[in-house]
Amino acid sequence: MKKLIAATALALSLAAAGTAFASGKDFKIDAPRDQWMTTDAIKAKFTAEGYDVRKVKEEDGVYEVYAIDAKGAKVEQLVHPVTGEILSSDKDD
Repeated sequence: MKKLIAATALALSLAAAGTAFASGKDFKIDAPRDQWMTTDAIKAKFTAEGYDVRKVKEEDGVYEVYAIDAKGAKVEQLVHPVTGEILSSDKDD
C-alpha cells in the first residue's frame, strides 16, 4: 500500500512539473539590446490588442507582460523583445 501511495505521489508531482509556466531561460534570444522594443512600445502594443497592461519587465532576456485580458482574466505573457511576439502565456481564470 505504501508503494502505491508513493508511486501516485511521484506521478502527480511529475505531472505538475510538466505544466509549469515557461521562463525566459527556456528561450534562446540573443538579440542586441539596441534592437529591443522599449517597455513603452510593448505596453502600447498590448494595450492596442485589448489588454489592460499592469506591468512590463525584462527577465532572462525576454519581456514579462502582466495584464488583464478582455474577459477579465489575469495573464502573464513572455514576449520576444525584438518582435513583440508572445512566446508563452499563462492565464488565471
